[in-house]
Amino acid sequence: MLLWFTGLSGSGKSTIADAMEAECLRLGIHAVSLDGDAMRMRLSADLGFTETDRDEHLRRVGEVANLMLDAGLVVLAAFVSPLKSQRLRIRELVGENRFMEIYVNTPLEVCEQRDIKGLYKKARAGEIAHFTGVSATYEAPEFPDVTLDTSGMNVDQAIEALKFVLRIRGFQL
Repeated sequence: MLLWFTGLSGSGKSTIADAMEAECLRLGIHAVSLDGDAMRMRLSADLGFTETDRDEHLRRVGEVANLMLDAGLVVLAAFVSPLKSQRLRIRELVGENRFMEIYVNTPLEVCEQRDIKGLYKKARAGEIAHFTGVSATYEAPEFPDVTLDTSGMNVDQAIEALKFVLRIRGFQL
C-alpha cells in the first residue's frame, strides 16, 4: 500500500508519515517513509519548482514508490503534490487498490506558525517563487481516503485514524 500524504508545507505530512512508519515497523510490517525534502535532494536535485519540474519530480517519486510496493513494502510518501493531476497520475501508476490519499488539511495560518525554516516568510517577501499556498496554487483533494487536520489532533490521534481506515480496507494491523 502507498500512503500518499498531501498538504501544505508545515501541515504535518512528514511527521505523521514518519510516525506511521515507526508504528508499522513496531507491528512487524516492512515500511519506508519517503520525505519530499530528502527525495528532492537525492532524486531530483536537477529540478526546480515550476509546474513542469514538480510534475517530473513526482513522476520519479511515483516510480520509486511503485518499485518499493513491488518489493512488498508499505510506502509512506509525504509530498505537497499541489495538483490533483499529479496525485491522480501516481494513483494510476501504482493502481487504485494500492493507493491511499491522505489529505493533511491544516489551515495555512497554522502551517505558517510552524514554519521553522522561514519558507513562508521568504515566499511572502518574494524571495521564493512558486511557493505552494503563497504564490502557487494548492488544489485540495475532493475525495481523499482520509482527511487529517493537525491543528486539532496530535500525532497519536492521526495514527489511530489512519490505522482505523486501513483496517476497514482490509489491511491487517
